Amino acid sequence: MTKTTESDSLFDGLHQMSTNDLVKSINTLDQSVPESVGKQLQPISLLIDAVYAKMSQGGRLFYIGSGTSGRLGVVDASECPPTFGVDHGRVVGIIAGGDHAIRIAVENAEDDTKQAWLDLKAYDVSDKDFVIGISASGTTPYVIGGLQACKTHDVSCGSIACNADSKIGQIADFAIDCPVGPEFVTGSTRMKSGTAQKLILNMITTSVMIKLGHVQGNKMVDMQLTNDKLVDRGTKMIMNQSDLNYDMAKEMLLEHGSVRAAVDAINSKT
Repeated sequence: MTKTTESDSLFDGLHQMSTNDLVKSINTLDQSVPESVGKQLQPISLLIDAVYAKMSQGGRLFYIGSGTSGRLGVVDASECPPTFGVDHGRVVGIIAGGDHAIRIAVENAEDDTKQAWLDLKAYDVSDKDFVIGISASGTTPYVIGGLQACKTHDVSCGSIACNADSKIGQIADFAIDCPVGPEFVTGSTRMKSGTAQKLILNMITTSVMIKLGHVQGNKMVDMQLTNDKLVDRGTKMIMNQSDLNYDMAKEMLLEHGSVRAAVDAINSKT
């Protein structure tokens, strides 16, 4: 497999560039990422529908990855509860080397082909769940081993890689191979590859949560009220759906704990 993620940068002499030339060049390359993702909308849609099929029956979504890919999975999973009001265990991000590796790289963690399945087993993963392996190169042993174990144990799985015909894509039931071309700094896949993965993860969880009913219209009606900004946002959402003034809407929101519950309570009185 030819890894475009390891190809030489289209730019050279980076250490001699001015700051303006550096940011212009990085921005030029970054503009190709959404186009690359746009070419993968069909496989992304198929994966989303497969995840939804599991989660609509009470299953969970797991991400497994190492390094930047693992961190992106953890970030996406951690944003689902406050945004959509789901339990923390509904979407789980697992990174090679454990939570310590979120901040500090753990040596050789990505090279263990057996650890991902052990990490998944700690959550009692089953055929009711869905696992997505994330690897920019598509060859990370931790992810490969995890997906192979999923296949052995009849756990549906998907993959996100940034090389064509990736190894993890050949294992997964639903593969997304999204080549983004050489990185600005040769091999630094936290850049374009990481951006592509983040865009795809945004699509997956946002679409699944909408399909699960956690968005009404275009509003996050189940969001957690974790700060004053979100309380204010929720209050105004209730005002838009009722005749209540700001103070009354805020009181209802705080009493019932979510926009959805508050609006349902208001409607039940009318």
